[in-house]
Amino acid sequence: MSAAHPAAPHEPVLVGETRARLEALFPKYPTRQACLLPALWLVQQARGWISEPAMAEVAEVLGLTPAYVKGVVTFYTMYHTHPVGRHFIQVCTTSPCGLCGAEDVMRALLRETGCGELGATSPDGRFTVVEVECLGACGFATPVLVDDDFHDSVSPEGVAGLLARYP
Repeated sequence: MSAAHPAAPHEPVLVGETRARLEALFPKYPTRQACLLPALWLVQQARGWISEPAMAEVAEVLGLTPAYVKGVVTFYTMYHTHPVGRHFIQVCTTSPCGLCGAEDVMRALLRETGCGELGATSPDGRFTVVEVECLGACGFATPVLVDDDFHDSVSPEGVAGLLARYP
């Protein structure tokens, strides 16, 4: 960002209900540091993505270094390091699904959502579409994960109906 448009200050995310949910997890783990993955999920649920200031906040609460937390966030593909649409769509394009038409499903998702390209967010802010290596459902190609909802045997013709379920 330029000096004329400074970034908005970080508003703490691990406060109130979100902090209470994290604190409730501590007795279930051997150390506070062991709560890193659940803490990151809580941040992502609250904000939709995990910013660097939020990573630093998690590090401070759990007694970790910001670099360690960033290393974990950037290692796992399920954590978002930039804003995404209200609905995050993952489509499997690995070889078995690719042989069964995953590329056509992916193109239909990009067209119907208005995203245009993988990783982009639709102009209305509703969707972000990405391809993933495997959703573990090779026998039900093409699998698609919308947020936490799993859909199997998605066809290009079924994409519009699928998207209609997600306002």
